[in-house]
Amino acid sequence: PEMAPTLDAIPPLSTGRRGRPRRRPDKLHADKAYEAKARRQECRARGIVPRIARKGIESSQKLGRHRWVVERTHAWFNRFRRLPVRYERRADIYDAFTTLAASLITLNQIRRFC
Repeated sequence: PEMAPTLDAIPPLSTGRRGRPRRRPDKLHADKAYEAKARRQECRARGIVPRIARKGIESSQKLGRHRWVVERTHAWFNRFRRLPVRYERRADIYDAFTTLAASLITLNQIRRFC
């Protein structure tokens, strides 16, 4: 429900072509939680085609099939006990722990393929 400020905060996208970078993506994919006329209008007002699943009409199998990748990654970060509940007062220390966790996760994934 804070979709409009989020859409406005999207940085310019690089298309790899010369000229001015695009301001926003072409399409927005969202799950059923964002299904409201106001959300669709917010997207269209910014030149974004909304692709939002509709309640009772579309199955969640089509649109949300890649959501598990994000949830799995969050679960990997949650295994590091200092990250889910932030005990650090200083942002730089918390950022360091997050970077360390990302490095360890990446190392473990590389080991799977080597």
